[in-house]
Amino acid sequence: MSLGTSTMKAGRRLFPLGMTLISLFGRVALAQEPGSVPAGPTLADDPLLAGLVKEALERRPELAQARATIQADLARVPQASALPDPVLSLGIQNDGFSAIRIGEMETSYLTVMASQTFPWYGKRDLRGDVVTLGARQAEADLKRARLSVEAEVERTYVDLLLVRDQLGLLAKLETLWTQAESMARARYESGDGAQSDILRAQLERSRLKQRRFALEAEERRRVAVLNRLRGRPLDEAIATSRSLVDVPDPALPDGTTATKDAEARSPELKRSQLAVEQSGRLVDLAKKDYFPDLTVSAGVMPRWGKFDPMWQAGLSFSIPIWSGDKQSREVEENRMRGTAAHYGADATRQLLRQRVAERLTLLEALVETNRLYRSGLLVQSEATVASTMAQYEVGRATFASVLEALTGYVADISAFYESIAAAQRIDIAEREVSLDSEAGPAPTSQPQPTGTAGSESASRM
Repeated sequence: MSLGTSTMKAGRRLFPLGMTLISLFGRVALAQEPGSVPAGPTLADDPLLAGLVKEALERRPELAQARATIQADLARVPQASALPDPVLSLGIQNDGFSAIRIGEMETSYLTVMASQTFPWYGKRDLRGDVVTLGARQAEADLKRARLSVEAEVERTYVDLLLVRDQLGLLAKLETLWTQAESMARARYESGDGAQSDILRAQLERSRLKQRRFALEAEERRRVAVLNRLRGRPLDEAIATSRSLVDVPDPALPDGTTATKDAEARSPELKRSQLAVEQSGRLVDLAKKDYFPDLTVSAGVMPRWGKFDPMWQAGLSFSIPIWSGDKQSREVEENRMRGTAAHYGADATRQLLRQRVAERLTLLEALVETNRLYRSGLLVQSEATVASTMAQYEVGRATFASVLEALTGYVADISAFYESIAAAQRIDIAEREVSLDSEAGPAPTSQPQPTGTAGSESASRM
């Protein structure tokens, strides 16, 4: 029997196994027809994720801490605008040291005096405004903490879906290499294959076990993070019923609209703007310090006996003769702080606009990449597998070519998962109004040549 005839017979004998392998991966990445949009709810509308976010917002201690800080700052507002405490003075004036002469000597008497300081008009309101603006900055900090908690839950949820999709793909890949080992063994026993094909398949199965250990550990870590965020036991199970491919890609907003929305919702920009406004109030308050606070005092001096009681009233105020070193410097200090706050707000606004533009650019590239995966690349990759298997059936392709085609298809599916996750992370950062830089889309995975390098790319996905 010729080698070609033997190969064809072996191919026909093993072709059903090969088609089984294709069925394992057929439409893995496509939950719908090629080129269509996933019909599932968006990430923001995912009911399971909404429940996780709600639990986290209710139980995160940093949010409770921020709310307590706001209440503490608000409690300072009436303190800042209140009048100074009145002063009650008690005293005695006596003639001589030998005896108490009250009622006997005209200049001996007790003193009961009260005084009240009244700040210059407008100072109390300005002090209250300054503290109120500080409390509003604390509200911006609470908003940032809330957005960060929501984003952390959403990112971890996406990562959990990704790692579980990768585990599912790994299970299919393990079946592939088991079938591949059977194919290689059958060909070797029939004299048409090499023992190295069997060893290669066994090696890849061992590498897949190693990869599974890492993915399972990552899955447990993501579950622990979600449980920590929602105040649950770290090892409590979280069941998910959807895949990343069921999540529609984020919508691409208009650049101008996205920038305006980010500027309106950014806690950092709001805090900077409040700091500018607070500095303006401090300047106004410093200017009021040129005018003295007034202190009104009144008192009575009982003398008893044949002497009538005495009384007195007074008005006192400070004289700002050192205003060049005090009040003027205070005005200049707060004016410069206001200038610094203004530049800080401008810098925050510029950075925010840059981040919005970066995210839109990256998101557009990722959405287009995902469309390419759905409408063309995965279809072509699957067609390549089918064509290679057909050629193998008639003896026109080698076993290594079949494995290379399947390996390339697996790599494409894995890269598709990563691209979906990257697009969702960027959309999460946009809702978070994050000022952090986003990483660009990862380069598309390329199938490796037949051999050890190609098998390694399949095992690592």
